[in-house]
Amino acid sequence: MFRNLVKSLALAGAVTALPLTAQAQEIVVGGKNFTEQLLMAEMTTRLLEANDYEVDKRDGLGSTALRSAQENGQIDLYWEYTGTSLITYNDVEERLGPEETYERVSELDAEKGLTWLQPSNANNTYALAMREADAEERGISSISDLAAKINDGEELDFAVNAEFPRRPDGLVGLQEEYDFNYPRGNLKTMESGLTYQALNEEQVEVGLVFATDGRIAAFNFVVLEDDKDFFPDYALTPVIRTETLDANPDLEGILNELSGKLSDDVMQSLNARVDVERETIEDVAESYLKEEGLI
Repeated sequence: MFRNLVKSLALAGAVTALPLTAQAQEIVVGGKNFTEQLLMAEMTTRLLEANDYEVDKRDGLGSTALRSAQENGQIDLYWEYTGTSLITYNDVEERLGPEETYERVSELDAEKGLTWLQPSNANNTYALAMREADAEERGISSISDLAAKINDGEELDFAVNAEFPRRPDGLVGLQEEYDFNYPRGNLKTMESGLTYQALNEEQVEVGLVFATDGRIAAFNFVVLEDDKDFFPDYALTPVIRTETLDANPDLEGILNELSGKLSDDVMQSLNARVDVERETIEDVAESYLKEEGLI
């Protein structure tokens, strides 16, 4: 999920080479290095160009590099996740609800010259998934159900990425909140993208996924209900340098209109068209904007 930080020297060097923020009517649009972010950068570029802006798109960057570039004035605008800013960029450990998270990051980032616009209804948070038929057969629909099965000694292999077992907003905190301990022997560590393949090919019973990934619906996975609201909210939201917004106030309405159309289902569908159906980023972005009457 969008929360896997990339800190390579190559990317850092790419950011260093970026020009300073351009004058009004020329916007530098950034993006991270996974499908959803590449789509949002492309859609934003085409949307702004349709509204007579000149756009310099700089996508494919790691989270930390991209955020630093925006704070330094090298990136004007990109789509960020509320939970990422709260935990990663502002080091807030307090458990907050969706609205509180948005309000807190808006306040904290305003001090850094950044403005959070309207959050979408797309929440790309951590989630636990199972194959739909298997979940029904085992009677598991929530994380509480899964915890009860583990506590009863049922062995269910769980595909996770390398960082999830150690994160306080990952398995460490999840086990504490739901009062269970996942046996180490049943944790199968792999790259994030491979968790979907392992679950789909029945190599494991449970997989770590990200809520807006298109493979969830494509592979008939069911996301287990986080019935204790443990995982933080990661609302996909346009974030713009305040200086840029002041110079181009109409950007708020343009971006908020797009944000208001996005949801988990919409992003799952768009991501699936790229990751599963193998359509190009460019074709998916353009067709969606046209379907919604935005360009």
